[in-house]
Amino acid sequence: MTRFTILSIALLLCASSTGALQRHSNMPVPPETMDPDSAKTAPQGATLPRHIDLLELQREADDLARTAQTIPTDVANVRRGTLPKDTIEKLRQIEKLSKRLRSELSSS
Repeated sequence: MTRFTILSIALLLCASSTGALQRHSNMPVPPETMDPDSAKTAPQGATLPRHIDLLELQREADDLARTAQTIPTDVANVRRGTLPKDTIEKLRQIEKLSKRLRSELSSS
């Protein structure tokens, strides 16, 4: 056998035996922290119960739809050579509402 093959086998054996030891350890699970600041950085496996205001979510979705409907007219004006003053702000608002809705819906 080559030196590389022997090293590979040795590393594989070490890795598998370490994993087996970690799986079968009898270490107790630490209690949850009582620090309120650490709740913001909860582990990915832990899910905190969240209350989603469905009425507010619907309002934001309606606002997003209304604002988005005005964009084609603004773009048509741009083609004519005029940029409406609030077009950029409307696009930012659409992006903000979209991110908020996506975040709320994906966390539920």
